[in-house]
Amino acid sequence: MISDTQRDAYLRDGAIRLPGAIDAGWLERLADAIERDIESPGPCFHGYEVDGGGRFHGNMRVWEHDPDFSAYCRESPLPALAANLLGVDRVQLYYDQLFVKEAGTDAPTRWHNDLPYWPVRSKHIMSFWVALDRVTAESGALEFVCGSHRWGTYFQPEPFAKGGTPYERNPEYVPIPDIDANRKEYQFVGWDLDPGDVLAFDAMTVHGGPANRSAVRRRGYTVRYAGPDMTYYEGPGTSPFLHDPTLSHGQPIVGPRYPVVFEG
Repeated sequence: MISDTQRDAYLRDGAIRLPGAIDAGWLERLADAIERDIESPGPCFHGYEVDGGGRFHGNMRVWEHDPDFSAYCRESPLPALAANLLGVDRVQLYYDQLFVKEAGTDAPTRWHNDLPYWPVRSKHIMSFWVALDRVTAESGALEFVCGSHRWGTYFQPEPFAKGGTPYERNPEYVPIPDIDANRKEYQFVGWDLDPGDVLAFDAMTVHGGPANRSAVRRRGYTVRYAGPDMTYYEGPGTSPFLHDPTLSHGQPIVGPRYPVVFEG
């Protein structure tokens, strides 16, 4: 399901677009599940109202509480796609995350790479971001810094919302550079998306996106998958929603919270 050209682009740039990877049946189930979560958020909810209007609804680990999110993470084409892109024969679900920017929500996605936020280490870990709406630069389409997954640089996590709780500083991490002020120094990839299109990107790829200044919602749902080398990391600065008191530093990540979703 992944061409050699797509896999080469993923390895080179750290991000690709998979057009139409998710069909209408899955999109309908996800849309219903999103509305349920907005109405009654799960325990990892981190949404907020935005000054000047608009609202951001964020949540993670929603698959653990909703059968449709769970089915999508386990039974959709994504686990097999992850195995192909990661070059592994065994894939685990790490966690999932929901991002809904309502129309007119001035909540940009700051430049960052994902892995520093996570209490995990792996050389084979990635995300799939599926669009449930038409996505353009005006509504907050993500951009990726080409090749940044190969820098080997862990950038210090920062809160995404104004006034958000700061992350503990990690001496192993460095501040993110001012990418917007120095755009000529980088190459970027980014795409307009139709519903069902998927962004696949490495957990170390630097990415960000503008506010939703359009008149339509921007619903995105992300699932994170990893290969068999995933281990727990107890250093400072990671998301408390992802901490696991049953695991210790350096221990392989296993258990019902991280099910094996592909073997081949």
